Amino acid sequence: MRAQVRHVGEGIHLVHGSHTNWVILREGDAVTLVDTGYPGDREQLLASLAEVGSAPEAVVAVLITHAHSDHLGSAEYLRAAHGTPVLLHDAEVPHARRDFLQQVTVARVLRNAWRPGVLPWAVHVLRSGGTERHPVSSPEPFPTAGPLDLPGRPVPVHTPGHTDGHCAYHLPDAGVVISGDALVSGHATSRVAGPQLLPGMFHHDRARAVASLDVLAGLDGDVLLPGHGPPHRGPMGEAARRARERAF
Repeated sequence: MRAQVRHVGEGIHLVHGSHTNWVILREGDAVTLVDTGYPGDREQLLASLAEVGSAPEAVVAVLITHAHSDHLGSAEYLRAAHGTPVLLHDAEVPHARRDFLQQVTVARVLRNAWRPGVLPWAVHVLRSGGTERHPVSSPEPFPTAGPLDLPGRPVPVHTPGHTDGHCAYHLPDAGVVISGDALVSGHATSRVAGPQLLPGMFHHDRARAVASLDVLAGLDGDVLLPGHGPPHRGPMGEAARRARERAF
């Protein structure tokens, strides 16, 4: 399966892997990579870098929205093979090391197996290495507050709930919000399309996930690049409002 690379804006690419997205931010020869897909998506990840005219050694940093296996998959590979720093919110750093795991359990998936799409999704998780352990041995917290001195000048925005240290990344000059799993536009286990929260079983703290929609609503942007689903265009406040309505 080949990843689908979408050009969103100057130097901004959303890549659809197998059920999970990542984002490539390019300035000249340098790249910031936001998330890395499943462990089994590595070939697609490397191919997507080549498709935008880059390479893994050009990645100056990997930013992780949160340390679930479908976003963290190749982060340690890039760190070990190319010395690429892996940056997260400080609350997510121990999660990336696998000091603990805030991820849906097999037992909880089985309890929800009757829901549409859950069993096919679970089979895909297994085939993509989603239950394997790929901790990052030396994850790092963001070095500064505010915009990061990286291609795209992303601004980390703490949006806890899905995990304690979940972060979105705001590109204010481009009007883009990379939302990870704090706000998505679709999922294999969802029957609706458009802005929404993931089903409740995926959130470590659902109440905080709902509250974080207010944080996203306050960001200036009209292009949403989610961790799952296609890009969504429209004011962030409206996207967050629709997701909140669907959450109840």
